[in-house]
Amino acid sequence: MPDTKDSTNGLENRDPLFHARGLTKVYHPSGEIEVRALDGVDLDLFESELVVLLGASGSGKSTLLNILGGLDIPTDGTLDYRGESLTDADERTLTLFRRDTVGFVFQFYNLIPSLTARENVALITDIARNPMAPEEALALVGLEDRLDHFPAQLSGGEQQRVAIARAIAKRPDVLLCDEPTGALDVKTGITVLEAIARVNEDLGTLAMIITHNAAIADMAGRVIHLSAGHITEIHTNTERRPASTLVW
Repeated sequence: MPDTKDSTNGLENRDPLFHARGLTKVYHPSGEIEVRALDGVDLDLFESELVVLLGASGSGKSTLLNILGGLDIPTDGTLDYRGESLTDADERTLTLFRRDTVGFVFQFYNLIPSLTARENVALITDIARNPMAPEEALALVGLEDRLDHFPAQLSGGEQQRVAIARAIAKRPDVLLCDEPTGALDVKTGITVLEAIARVNEDLGTLAMIITHNAAIADMAGRVIHLSAGHITEIHTNTERRPASTLVW
């Protein structure tokens, strides 16, 4: 049996933001061959948490993120958000969920080269229901002096922080980060992790960082270990380390 005996440090007394039971995702990439990317995942995630999802490549991390973010649907199992089913939702509902509720940060920044940092963030604020100003979002990640710089004029870490600002400008309840430091050196990666931690603290956003880097786990409130589509362990850090103290 997987070791998921986690006290959740008192979180069990609160209603979860996400409530997942038996999440399973099966692919058939070559006809008869079956790949079970997720295989019966049970998980509760709570408002304002900073969670690290830790696992090797192919463990199912990105599949789980895509399902939590409404980018994909499970083959089996249930997923509720604030008590409402996402597994039974139609495409319009999932589109609104992604637009209004979830911010995504990926390993690659996906900025538009011809737009400044401010303009890249404004792409989101122009369609969000209750956005912060692009300048406010960029200041939250420490880029208030880079507003009118184009991506080519920014370092990799600065570009990733623009991507974070773009993701949080709509004030999402959930921030899902898939290997956000994967393309960065250690020093730059720490700067990006500090930006995510600040968003989590200042906005009260549930932030999930998906990574294969075990050192990042020390900054989380809870750490979820995933292997071969199964949760093998969930543990609570009694003391969270600031991102600035991480070493890998």
